[in-house]
Amino acid sequence: ECPAGKGVFAQAAQLAGSAAPLPPAMATSRGGAASSGSVEEGPATLPSRAKIADGSISLGQPTTWNGKKGSVKYIGEVKFAKGEWVGLQLTDGCGVHDGHVMGVPYFECPS
Repeated sequence: ECPAGKGVFAQAAQLAGSAAPLPPAMATSRGGAASSGSVEEGPATLPSRAKIADGSISLGQPTTWNGKKGSVKYIGEVKFAKGEWVGLQLTDGCGVHDGHVMGVPYFECPS
């Protein structure tokens, strides 16, 4: 789980990439397997896309948001707003959540 205060969501236009996207083998989505319908067997977090729609941002890619460094942990739809969103784990503790927003687990970050 991402330490409290290190997670943030942004739209792709708010991000500045600081490295080339990871190769497809490294930018895999979480929980990509189909669910068997059992609540207990579901993924710990919602499935993420490997890249944003235009392909310019990938999972795991280092990036900058509002001058703060971080890495991409989630790409996709969210329940709190419309459109495609990017979840980040910030390097410094200057975020607003731990990867879970309004009780929904979008991503987890190593401590």
